[in-house]
Amino acid sequence: MKIAFFTNNYLPNPYGVSTSVDGFYRGLVAAGHEVSIFAPHWPGDDAGSTPDVYRYPSVAVPTKVPFALALPYSPEIDKFIDAQEFDIIHAHHPNILGMAARRWASKKDIPLVFTWHSRYDHYTHYASLIPEDVAMRWVMHNAYQFAARADHVIFPTQSVSDLYSDDLDQHRISIVPSGVNEDLFADALPLSVRERHRIPRDAKLLITVSRLSQEKNIIFLMRSVRRFLRNHSDIYFVVCGEGELYAEAEKLFDEDGVRDRVIFVGRIAREVVKDYLAAADVFVYSSTTETQGTIVTEAMYSGVPIVAVRATGVTDLVEDGVSGILTDEKWSDFVYALEKITYDVDYRSTLGQHAYAQAHADYTVGVCTQKLLTVYEKTLGDYKSE
Repeated sequence: MKIAFFTNNYLPNPYGVSTSVDGFYRGLVAAGHEVSIFAPHWPGDDAGSTPDVYRYPSVAVPTKVPFALALPYSPEIDKFIDAQEFDIIHAHHPNILGMAARRWASKKDIPLVFTWHSRYDHYTHYASLIPEDVAMRWVMHNAYQFAARADHVIFPTQSVSDLYSDDLDQHRISIVPSGVNEDLFADALPLSVRERHRIPRDAKLLITVSRLSQEKNIIFLMRSVRRFLRNHSDIYFVVCGEGELYAEAEKLFDEDGVRDRVIFVGRIAREVVKDYLAAADVFVYSSTTETQGTIVTEAMYSGVPIVAVRATGVTDLVEDGVSGILTDEKWSDFVYALEKITYDVDYRSTLGQHAYAQAHADYTVGVCTQKLLTVYEKTLGDYKSE
């Protein structure tokens, strides 16, 4: 099968959609299929380094997080696509390069698959020049219109499908989560993290890997962990990520005598994420806007139990009391969960074992790619029969 991915985010941009697209690319290629990725040029990236990635011109946008806005016009890419005989086109966004995907699917008379990767209505604060209510109405109308015109719509989890799919043709909806790249997560070096940041080997370590931004509910997480650290001198907390709330989050720990046990490391390279996760006793997460939360899947794959706010996406991954603890968005509940999981060694070990088993069984690139291929085959069959 010959497949074209169109995505507004791709590596080295580090966020969830990039990870998902790259994982499915690797899975499909490993299964013997041909995949071309059409993405924005990322500043500093050598577009020629990966032969299957074709970069549209882009401009850096002054948003709260680094973002390259694709300019969906390239005579060279048009010439290339025009010469290809793709079987299916897969759009990973409903706008910009998503529109190019739809245009090419129509021109070539082949099916268009769309993955609804994000809760778009929770990201409108990034469009600072547009009133948020106006931006929210526009972005959701655009997403629904795009999904309605696609030949098949994929949601990463059932909870997000339940939120957004009521007005869509249910026959053309599937649930396909993103999987963990097993090669990337092999041979983790957890001790390297403790040595690098001078964390005692016998200290208990909480870790989060997250964009430090409003939609990730990061201030709630910082305040909850701060309360926990106040009462326990043997706890360390490592924060991996960057974002517009970095300074505010860091400042929260400047009181109560806990700052020397909180380490902000900024954005970390993809190849060392496995080391940070494997070093953790507990992975903590507070986002309430996930469609899946690929980093949660990766933490589970690493055998780390989860403490997270009960919310879409995460509830599909973490089974409360089995692979982690889910709480309401109340600091007292979150702190109680941390107390319970951190200081009951047997309980924490059991949760970690269940998390590991579930992720290895259900959330690897290989397993999730097979689900995606089933969707492709069904979509091609439906398209040919119409």
